[in-house]
Amino acid sequence: MLQISENAARLIKKMTARNGVPGGGLRIGIKAGGCSGLSYTFAWEAAPRDTDHVFDGPEGAKVFVDRKSYQFIKGTTLDYDTSLVSKGFIFNNPNAKSSCGCGTSFSV
Repeated sequence: MLQISENAARLIKKMTARNGVPGGGLRIGIKAGGCSGLSYTFAWEAAPRDTDHVFDGPEGAKVFVDRKSYQFIKGTTLDYDTSLVSKGFIFNNPNAKSSCGCGTSFSV
């Protein structure tokens, strides 16, 4: 399961509309790299792929995760920080043993 906060859902809905895919969602993936070993990737997509896990959030927000990436983010809560100092997605990932200071990479 992947939980989507209300702040994250609002941004997802806003950005899918802005990127011309109003019925689409945010694709989250994991790739090797970053200062902690693994890093999150993002893309705005019109529809999920056949083998994706699809998660629905508040306000109809959707997140698509491929099977391989899902094993690293299962149980995560996706939030969005709206403060003036540090805007961005926040991953509360129970699988991460450590993460970098910027929050974009982690290790398992």
